[in-house]
Amino acid sequence: TLTKRIIAQDFLKIDLSTIFNRKPLAIIGNFPYNISTQIVFKTLENKHLIPEFCGMFQKEVAQRIAKKSGSKVYGILSVLTQAFYHVEYLFTVPPTVFHPPPKVESGVIRLIRKEAYILPVSESLFYRVVKTAFNQRRKTLRNSLKTFNLSDKLLEDAIFAQRAEQLSVEQFINLTQKIANDAI
Repeated sequence: TLTKRIIAQDFLKIDLSTIFNRKPLAIIGNFPYNISTQIVFKTLENKHLIPEFCGMFQKEVAQRIAKKSGSKVYGILSVLTQAFYHVEYLFTVPPTVFHPPPKVESGVIRLIRKEAYILPVSESLFYRVVKTAFNQRRKTLRNSLKTFNLSDKLLEDAIFAQRAEQLSVEQFINLTQKIANDAI
């Protein structure tokens, strides 16, 4: 049976594992735009509990989550979310449907957790690689990932001549595997 509960609490402070005794839950909401990325990161931290998520964000944030590699708005949020969820940008909501109307458009997205949502690499290393690569997004990976002290042999790999926004999620996973193997 499907259990429904509306919980009027601060999403960022609630322990999601206590809501339904560690059973899966769906997140649906019109999120405060000033904390919407924090809500996505909390969802990612609790992905084992959240197979589905649907929410309204400021349009630019929704687009950033949904965009694929090669886009100017593709970034950390895109890669980390898409590593664990199938992301679909559903529709745009104009300001005129609200009273009072906000100054920005809104976008609704849906996340469906991937069946294989456990990465074949260290999740913490994957997060570090993605964040470090995008922190200097205009540099090639050879330069942006210098802090990893990679071997010259690994740096010869063609992937290091690319920029972070050029890599797909799968390529970031492969890159993380290469970096992990280089450290051995």
